[in-house]
Amino acid sequence: MASISSLNQIPCRTLQITSQYSKPTSKISTLPISSTNFPSKTELHRAISVKEFTNPKPKFTAQATNYDKEDEWGPEVEQIRPGGVAVVEEEPPKEPSEIELLKKQLVDSFYGTNRGLSASSETRAEIVELITQLESKNPNPAPTEALTLLNGKWILAYTSFSGLFPLLSRGNLPLVRVEEISQIIDSESFTVQNSVVFAGPLATTSISTNAKFEVRSPKRVQIKFEEGIIGTPQLTDSIVLPENVEFLGQKIDLSPFKGLITSVQDTASSVAKSISSQPPIKFPITNNNAQSWLLTTYLDDELRISRGDAGSVFVLIKEGSPLLKP
Repeated sequence: MASISSLNQIPCRTLQITSQYSKPTSKISTLPISSTNFPSKTELHRAISVKEFTNPKPKFTAQATNYDKEDEWGPEVEQIRPGGVAVVEEEPPKEPSEIELLKKQLVDSFYGTNRGLSASSETRAEIVELITQLESKNPNPAPTEALTLLNGKWILAYTSFSGLFPLLSRGNLPLVRVEEISQIIDSESFTVQNSVVFAGPLATTSISTNAKFEVRSPKRVQIKFEEGIIGTPQLTDSIVLPENVEFLGQKIDLSPFKGLITSVQDTASSVAKSISSQPPIKFPITNNNAQSWLLTTYLDDELRISRGDAGSVFVLIKEGSPLLKP
């Protein structure tokens, strides 16, 4: 058996500690092994530990996915129909807000009331309740500070103003009806035009008033009427006469009257054409009482609620709004 001293003559290769992620930078020992210079286990462990800390281990980030094991393309984003047409799932319809529901209920309650003229006491109470709820949720509590929303043409849908009832009752006359009551506001020129359009069997005509308004408070404007305008008749479509009508339970044949109606229609058409070529008739309004104030209690981009003298209420809908559709 060889002695320990004879082993001291065997040369020892350099012991080199490296990291797989960095270049070798230090050596532990290049001395031949001997009983006097061989490092102890503690020193060797310390040397290796120091080497590891001088070259930090790389960091790894683990990301969890919920891919299906059998789906090598990852999660399904969209469905592909045969023929290469991508089908993207549509979002569910947005739930209407409380204000939108109240507005729909209010407009539905106007049905059959002839702008308020024919409303029953129960219907009026329901309308007042809905108006009160909307006024409490007014998105523009200072309407005169949002004049751009006031701009445009507003169609009267309902009123409790008794002064308009005689006008609305004209629609009960034969062959004549009130087709539209509207208000046009221009906030740049501070003007208001109120207009009533009457429709007959052969023509339509309008009566309008022009006025100026002044802002008196965040909700109130003062209106002063300046002139009235009687529009010239505008020719409409021909009279369509039905084959028969029912009167007091009896059917009446109208075919013998078609020739007479045609003759009257031709005469009326020639008269209407000559009149329609004339300019509208304007007249000044000098009455000292030709002033009023208007309080806007609800305003958004399609609905306006205003209160006038003697507590009367007006509900108007912006032209082009879906609320005007039946």
